[in-house]
Amino acid sequence: MIDKLSWITAYPELVLLVMACVIALLDLGVKTPLRTTTYLLTLMTLGVVAVLEAGYASGGATYYGFDNMVVSDSMGNWLKCFASLAVMVTLVYGRPYAGQRDMLRGGELFTLSMFGLLGMFVMISGNNFLVIYLGLELLTLSSYALVALRRDNGVATEAAIKYFVLGAMASGFLLYGMSMLYGATGTLDIGGVFKAIASGQVRHQVLIFGLVFIVAGLAFKLGVVPFHMWIPDVYQGAPTAITLMIGGAPKLAAFGMAMRLLVEGMLPLAIDWQQMLVLLAIGSLLIGNLAAIMQTNMKRMLAFSTISQMGFVLIGLVAGVVNGSPAPAANAYSSAMFYVISYVLTTLGTFGVILLLSREGFESEEIADFAGLNQRSPLYAGVMAICMFSLAGIPPLVGFYAKLSVLQALIAAGDVASISLAVFAVLMSLVGSFYYLRVIKVMYFDAPITASNVVAGNDVRIVLCLNGALVILLGIMPGSLMTLCARSIQQMLGT
Repeated sequence: MIDKLSWITAYPELVLLVMACVIALLDLGVKTPLRTTTYLLTLMTLGVVAVLEAGYASGGATYYGFDNMVVSDSMGNWLKCFASLAVMVTLVYGRPYAGQRDMLRGGELFTLSMFGLLGMFVMISGNNFLVIYLGLELLTLSSYALVALRRDNGVATEAAIKYFVLGAMASGFLLYGMSMLYGATGTLDIGGVFKAIASGQVRHQVLIFGLVFIVAGLAFKLGVVPFHMWIPDVYQGAPTAITLMIGGAPKLAAFGMAMRLLVEGMLPLAIDWQQMLVLLAIGSLLIGNLAAIMQTNMKRMLAFSTISQMGFVLIGLVAGVVNGSPAPAANAYSSAMFYVISYVLTTLGTFGVILLLSREGFESEEIADFAGLNQRSPLYAGVMAICMFSLAGIPPLVGFYAKLSVLQALIAAGDVASISLAVFAVLMSLVGSFYYLRVIKVMYFDAPITASNVVAGNDVRIVLCLNGALVILLGIMPGSLMTLCARSIQQMLGT
């Protein structure tokens, strides 16, 4: 018999699941080319779910349900709230693009997005290894189908196959690592794993072996070196609206999964997994930035940019335990949470402009396609410039404060290795500034290749302007979001 608290814990997930099924059925009767009814119902559902999650998070309580397999805490609820909003924005930006490419013949774009979001929710809320894995599989299976949504496009189909093959391998790594931990600790419960490791009564060699596989699986989902091979090909090959669906909200879920597995489950092994994350971060910052410089395709450039940006998130996770002391954990992990939220916000704006410039029969994917955008539309060129400056870490935008907070957490460790890593990250950020500023140079100083006006619906225009404004406002006044992240992490660490 499932108790009342379990239903309360999973209430937003149940609302999302029921509405996804209802919308899938109702869509059978929708005949309009842009699936207006399905679109509006989906946005309403995501809005309600985001409000529910925000309400749970604001309450500050932690609930455990379904025999401790699911947890509802402030960190998880805020991540789910922001993930819901990110999917909403993605659908607003992506619907005109999808309609022009015959991707709305059915309501699959909307229903698969909702099931993918449900998978993110389960990943974030999982307090059991198998629950987290089930959420991961629900997200990835939905993502595979979304990438292949343009059935008649060979490039998209190829990208879906690459994503499927490499994703299956990563899922195998993660599942094998979980099985090793189960063999070492005798439990799949995250709290039980923590207690078993802390007791010291388990075989350390088996634990480390399992930990290596789990870190490899997490690295694939975050898209960091050397498990980054899928990112450039899938980003470039997938329809641009789906690229944003893969590159936006799922990063929040991957961060939540990393916090559950590494921090809540294996914090006593921090000295081991932090060393692995340092190597992943160095490789991601180096290869991501250097490879991005050589790209002429905008989506491929942003793919390598994502790899380098995730390197900064790993830096935040690296700084949590210093000399065996978890005292800096709240500051470090909240900085990483702030970074991943600000990154998703900026990515939404970036791809929003790319989708806006794409029109029927034309993909605005090359950097040269942005030539003279300021002369055609100063507003959208301004939004794109703001996002590029933010990704580069230029003040006073949110990307600057995100990088600063992560670097401060790292430098606070005080040891030579941490300071050296911080200096390396700054140098790589300077290298990365080149390819972001190149896009701005093309928009403002190159002659336009077309004189056609940029046309956008009211919903796209309003959301895109709000998106750009938030990148500025959260950079000038980051305190509220940083406080929200800090309180969420402190509560998570305290339970």
